[in-house]
Amino acid sequence: MRSCSRCILHRYRKNAVPGEGSRNASVMLIGEAPGATEDELGRPFVGAAGRLLTMVLESLGIRREQTYITNVVKCRPPQNREPRDDEIENCSIYLESQIVMLKPKIVVTLGNIAGKKVFSMCSIEWEGIMRMRGRVYSVNLLGLDVSVIPTIHPAAALYNPSLREILTSDLKYIRDLMYGSIGKESNKRDTKTLLDYIKKRHLDYVESGI
Repeated sequence: MRSCSRCILHRYRKNAVPGEGSRNASVMLIGEAPGATEDELGRPFVGAAGRLLTMVLESLGIRREQTYITNVVKCRPPQNREPRDDEIENCSIYLESQIVMLKPKIVVTLGNIAGKKVFSMCSIEWEGIMRMRGRVYSVNLLGLDVSVIPTIHPAAALYNPSLREILTSDLKYIRDLMYGSIGKESNKRDTKTLLDYIKKRHLDYVESGI
């Protein structure tokens, strides 16, 4: 993955940023793309937005080390622009392989790009972050039964206290699910089986490391 050249973004990166965290994590957090600090260090969510995310998680009794954190796109887009559809599609094989190999029970999508991508894998129409957030979706994601929590990207909450409250409120669902104190939305959807997925995406192409 670190030597990938599947899309134009490899020309601009300093480091690809695959993901970081426990390989046994039940919680996966998925953002949009690396920023400048992430590109410099080759690690996800280590800039200002990442520090805010870590702080909110710790305030809820969840250590960052208990989770696995990654992005939809593994290389920084120039000038921090949003990743384009073709870039997202070319990088999909890596995100999908991470999900299949790690088998998370809870997936948190951070922002519109991540939410739209993950919900498209479940054949659920994405209606925008402010319409979709505030609940837990019980879905079939690449053959796995997963609880998906869509919320805003922590970058949006950096300088807006009201959005920070929304982020904290949504991330509380992680704690509630971990300790079994929440009833999930009935949004189960049939999606492709794991075998169909492997045949379609040719996972043998993907490097064995995550």
